[in-house]
Amino acid sequence: MTKAGSTLAAATAPVRAVRLPRRRGVELSLLVLAVLLSVYGYCAVGLARSGTVPPGAVGYGAGLAVLALFAHIAVRIRAPYADPLPLPIGVLLNGLGLVLIYRLDLETPGDRAAPTQLVWSTLGVGLFIGVVLVLRDHRVLQRYAYVCVVAALVLLALPILFPAVNGARIWIRIAGFSIQPGEFAKVLLAVFFAAYLAANRSALAYTGRRLWRLQFPTGRVLGPILTIWLVSVGVLVLERDLGTSLLFFGLFVVLLYVATGRTGWIAVGLLLAVLGAVAVGRLEPHVGGRIEDWLHPFATIEAGQGPNQLAQSLFAFAAGGILGTGLGLGHSILIGFATKSDFILATAGEELGLAGLAAIVLLYALLVERGYRAGLALREPFGRLLAVGLASIVALQVFVIAGGVTGLIPLTGMAMPFLAQGGSSVVTNWAIVALLVRVSDSARSQYDGREAP
Repeated sequence: MTKAGSTLAAATAPVRAVRLPRRRGVELSLLVLAVLLSVYGYCAVGLARSGTVPPGAVGYGAGLAVLALFAHIAVRIRAPYADPLPLPIGVLLNGLGLVLIYRLDLETPGDRAAPTQLVWSTLGVGLFIGVVLVLRDHRVLQRYAYVCVVAALVLLALPILFPAVNGARIWIRIAGFSIQPGEFAKVLLAVFFAAYLAANRSALAYTGRRLWRLQFPTGRVLGPILTIWLVSVGVLVLERDLGTSLLFFGLFVVLLYVATGRTGWIAVGLLLAVLGAVAVGRLEPHVGGRIEDWLHPFATIEAGQGPNQLAQSLFAFAAGGILGTGLGLGHSILIGFATKSDFILATAGEELGLAGLAAIVLLYALLVERGYRAGLALREPFGRLLAVGLASIVALQVFVIAGGVTGLIPLTGMAMPFLAQGGSSVVTNWAIVALLVRVSDSARSQYDGREAP
């Protein structure tokens, strides 16, 4: 056979099928490590405070291990090609959050939050398992886009009927039971934004009028989604929940940019964010006070009134240094009533130091990166936008909260994903992880049996 014939035969030969590794063993190994690190932290708090291992260490470790195992089995059965990192990251962050809340409970024996947080964490893992088992294809959610947006708006409006808590109407409290509906609404709005933008991405990108370097879509295309966004943000402003308002605004701008591929939307979004922040800061005293605290965090000390919450948070980070004071040996409880929620990152910064804080931020960054990677690997636009939207929710929350407690931006009052006290938050974040697992399974399984491009 000639050289040309050999080349032709090689070119026409069938491509050998490639079976992608499922990597469930990697996930299980990482889950074991996550559980062990969480139990170690729990024991370290007890040894630092009383010199003995806490009596509930075995039960805590066994409970966390059982939850992780059930979640892993669900993924192994229904999402065998899923990314092996999101679930272990969720377990480790949730376990560390329980450790930090338990550590702060030792300072407030009359207000113990760890047992309740453990119950909510169990419900969150149960929701994770339910989503993975029941939702076989994430594209099913696209059919219920308008159902999701109606449910989201109802959830956002409900707290208006209830009394304000710490200056904001974001809670529903009935017979000692409280939930924060805005936490669930953010996932529903992410589904709606992804579905609408996926269906209209061509019209958004290539029709309408051009102003400077930005192509503005027609009102018929942009109007519905812009109206929904304005209504949701307007309701949140009435409730003084500016943290979630900022989250929804950022989510809207990010998904609009991803759907159209036009960087001008980022510039427009930043400009509108600045203008909105200035307007709300001047018109709303509650927000204006937070901006004033941000600009002058030590003003109360200079006035002889003692440090405020932000100043105490900055002192906690400074006291932590590089390696921290050690779990259980900090004084972040001096921050006050929001130590277990808005300012729990200050406890991590003081007791784990810059090294521990960097590790926590790296875990969040890795979770966000895996979400973006799953979205980029998908061939269909809805799944791509959904994955990017869900990952962006986590990224925006971490930025807003970490920036607030470190003095980078004004405080907005949100819960750090998985770490902070808050049942609604932990349940919602487990739902986000479940959807990212489902999307990543679809992203990898589409290449099974053939060469990935």
